[in-house]
Amino acid sequence: MTVLDTAIDPRTPAYLEGRGVALERLSQLEAALEAARAGGGEKAVTRHHARGKLLPRERVEMLLDQDSPFLELAPVAGWGSNYPVGAGMVTGVGVIEGVECTVIATDPTVEGGTGPYASEKIRRAARIAARNRLPLVNLAESAADTAAAGPPPGGGVARDLGRLAAQRVPTVCVVFGATSGEVAYLPALADYTIMVRGHTKMLTLNAPPLRGVNGHVPTGAADQLAEDERDGLRLARQCIRRLNWRKRGPAPRTFPPEEPKYAGEDLLSLSGAAAATLSDPREVLARILDGSDFDEFKPGYGTALVAGWGELHGYPVGVLAAVGARHAAAETQKAVHFIQLANATDTSLLLIQRDRTPGLFGAGVIDALAHSTVPHLALNTGRTGDPRFAFGWPGDGPAASDDDGVIDPRDTRTVLGLCLSAVHSAVVEGAGHLGVFRPGKGDQ
Repeated sequence: MTVLDTAIDPRTPAYLEGRGVALERLSQLEAALEAARAGGGEKAVTRHHARGKLLPRERVEMLLDQDSPFLELAPVAGWGSNYPVGAGMVTGVGVIEGVECTVIATDPTVEGGTGPYASEKIRRAARIAARNRLPLVNLAESAADTAAAGPPPGGGVARDLGRLAAQRVPTVCVVFGATSGEVAYLPALADYTIMVRGHTKMLTLNAPPLRGVNGHVPTGAADQLAEDERDGLRLARQCIRRLNWRKRGPAPRTFPPEEPKYAGEDLLSLSGAAAATLSDPREVLARILDGSDFDEFKPGYGTALVAGWGELHGYPVGVLAAVGARHAAAETQKAVHFIQLANATDTSLLLIQRDRTPGLFGAGVIDALAHSTVPHLALNTGRTGDPRFAFGWPGDGPAASDDDGVIDPRDTRTVLGLCLSAVHSAVVEGAGHLGVFRPGKGDQ
């Protein structure tokens, strides 16, 4: 066991300044989250409740197991754009009848059409469900002003939802009201469709039928009728229960996991401090890995990259962390070797950058990640290496909202733990030998 020794004095000027910067960024993030939670505004919400209907987050809460966590994805999508913050829908991963599921819940209080961010949120959620073998539950209802907008444009949403059938991942849809546009694909391509009596209206889709995982061809007809919204959510839970779903990946190696030796509160100072001042990723690892235990790989070689092994919430992980300097051939060779070892041992990879400086991971590393088949998680890297989940800390403004979420640094360990649990719903298996390293442009 190699316990990281990265104690910091939070009273030093650099850390005090970093904490202040982080708190200011978090206040901006909270304002964006409040805008997303407000949906279409107070009048629209009041009108919706007056009809005896639930808001999307209320529907999600009633759908999930009581007191279970919900990992919301891209909650502030559209932040800084001309489209509504949150893109008029809630997506995320939560537990239903003991089964980790992906959830999509549209917000009928948000008018004006779905927009590009809504389409991307649906597609991203569908891809997460397919790649991680997570049953998908859709809670569908369009805003009143889009109910007669006609058939949905394009085929990207249909294609990504259709891949769930190819991956034999079941989909359940509860339809609470009119559906149109790309939202209409949610019930049309579901394996199990539940409609609320007297409230549901589906527009016809001019799309070829796709066969669901249970063998039937979706026709737009309800498999079950619910008496009201709460009954519809009860029936959705019942569907998930009857799936007899089981994880295919290994359980945590250590349970209960050992807490890090250093407080997660320190991550506020680390995230807000200037990269030039605090650039050692070991300080982050000491506050998220179990027991702050990290076995470093080739510590004296390719020092602009930190690599090594640890556990996070009991799950084994391999870590590749850039320190803020450009990578030369030594760093690339080290990273490619490490990625090969992670695949040979069926170990998930965690990619970390101190900031979002582009190009730190060179072409050789990107190529190796492209051939790697173990799950990848990313922190502050964007979607480098096509990760199963990608999160960032506040500080990059609206651009960062296109990842799976901007998170409070203090929640990093919890969020990554939820992600590791989700990816273990599928088989965790590496590609084995990934070939001989050949430096690419920029790796010399």
